[in-house]
Amino acid sequence: MRPCRPLRHNCAIITLMFWNGTPMFSVAGTTVNQTQVTMPRPQKHIADSRFTLSAMMGPQDANHYGNVHGGVIMKMADEAGAVVAMRHAGLPVVTVAVDSMTFMKPIFVGSLVMCESELTYVGRSSMEVRVLVRSENILTGEQTLTNSAYLVYVALSDDGQSVEVPALLFDTPAESAHAAEAEARQAYRKQQRSLQEHS
Repeated sequence: MRPCRPLRHNCAIITLMFWNGTPMFSVAGTTVNQTQVTMPRPQKHIADSRFTLSAMMGPQDANHYGNVHGGVIMKMADEAGAVVAMRHAGLPVVTVAVDSMTFMKPIFVGSLVMCESELTYVGRSSMEVRVLVRSENILTGEQTLTNSAYLVYVALSDDGQSVEVPALLFDTPAESAHAAEAEARQAYRKQQRSLQEHS
């Protein structure tokens, strides 16, 4: 075992050693393998993953009324939310819930649709993303808030298991308030899922 220079960490002496090429740590006389050392959970800001998906609506996006089909908007919202979740997790994600997809105003063919998405809550492996959909008349520049939705994603490892994601940092009172509301929604989702499982 080859010792290296001792390091001081939280007033304890940590000695880094190598055994057959494997890092070992000696803390206060106790030697542990590197895999036994708990590393602090990474943290990221909401702004680190914020994303807007934009697309021009054409005739192929219209329903039989001549407005943009709701399914087109839902698909865009899901894609925008997934980008945010993947940016935060640094991993593939799957959609596990769509809450309160609200249609407030119609969107017309020829409009520019923008799905503004950002994280509101992060659990161990789950992430809630709020998506606000705006429609813009490109000729006049007038924008209208048409939809809002909350979507939940879970990060997956290479073997398809849920995996821990970085914690979320809040920089403004508004972000903290949105997180408190999101935590209440997540608690309600868990309650409803539990009721369904036992019904």
